[in-house]
Amino acid sequence: MQAQCKIGKDRLRHSLYAKTMLQNENRGGINMATKVAQMTKHELQEMIETTVEQKLLELLGDPDEDLHLKKLVRDRLLRQKQAVAAGERGKPFKEVVRRLGLE
Repeated sequence: MQAQCKIGKDRLRHSLYAKTMLQNENRGGINMATKVAQMTKHELQEMIETTVEQKLLELLGDPDEDLHLKKLVRDRLLRQKQAVAAGERGKPFKEVVRRLGLE
């Protein structure tokens, strides 16, 4: 499913966890209320966010699905990705703020 590719691994893990819990509940194997009560606030929030995001993508589709990056932009992003992988970092935030006169 394309929507799952765009969701981070943690969100996907929580989503799969939630899906498994719901499937087990439908079979009568696990009490859903008990499982939700055992979740941390963060886990529950992630599960809800993932579910809403998946449903919105399912209903509305991905607005960027048919869009393509220009070669220049794609090349720049690839160079940036390689630079970050090599340990290079951008300019410090304070320096950018000072340079732009946003102090």
